[in-house]
Amino acid sequence: MNFDYYKYHALGNDYIVIDPNKTNVNLTEKNIRLICHRNFGIGSDGILYGPFFQDNSMSLRISMRILNPDGSEAEKSGNGIRIFARYLVDQHYITTKEFTLKTAGGTVQVELLDKKGRQIKVDMGTVTFTVSGELIICNQPLEVICLSIGNPHCVVLCDELSREVTCRLGAAIEAHSQFPNRTNVQFLKVIDRHTIQIEIWERGAGYTLASGSSSCAAASAAYKMGLVDNAVDVHMPGGIIHVAIQKDGHVFMTGPVSAVGSGLFSEDLRELLSANQ
Repeated sequence: MNFDYYKYHALGNDYIVIDPNKTNVNLTEKNIRLICHRNFGIGSDGILYGPFFQDNSMSLRISMRILNPDGSEAEKSGNGIRIFARYLVDQHYITTKEFTLKTAGGTVQVELLDKKGRQIKVDMGTVTFTVSGELIICNQPLEVICLSIGNPHCVVLCDELSREVTCRLGAAIEAHSQFPNRTNVQFLKVIDRHTIQIEIWERGAGYTLASGSSSCAAASAAYKMGLVDNAVDVHMPGGIIHVAIQKDGHVFMTGPVSAVGSGLFSEDLRELLSANQ
């Protein structure tokens, strides 16, 4: 039986997978907002839309889209990539241990560390650092380091972390004039040479329990500042992701994926989705 949606989470960062090969739904901005809404829709931190296939005569290339709950589109998501990879395994689109996925933020290499895809390693590409220094937010000077790993990040070095501060300052940083396309925000506390802790404000989604690309960004920033070694465990409210950084800035991320369930859109919801064409 084909379902309208499949739901997974990666350390509490939950996504709905909608497969265009199985489900006919027009993902307008309004419909994305409705589906992701935790009271009026299914509820999630975003939608993973795909797979889309392109045969370049050498190999079958699989691409995906990452849609934020505010209706915008993300270039890359580490947790989203792992979740989508797990979906491809569950639906037998993929039968190999290693494969590539194309995102708007670049092509990534995926490696399954077990047959069911419950632990997945992703080659996230190379980090590019942009700006570092002081940023004034809410009349408060913050030490930041900004970078891209296919999507933008602003890492804030902190002595202590809290959800309240993350929500208050994260929203202001995301929309700061220095970031015309907005940015993801990580508040970073270094625990030791192999361990960091972060709180996350995700562009287009808000406060988030875990993030793969944020883990890579924060670990890379800490490594560039000489605060950690190249193998780092990133602790988040939802759990731990392991990040390995090469000298050239190349980053590998390893973490879990859990299936939640699958279902059908009700007639009531389908009517709303059809009205939002």
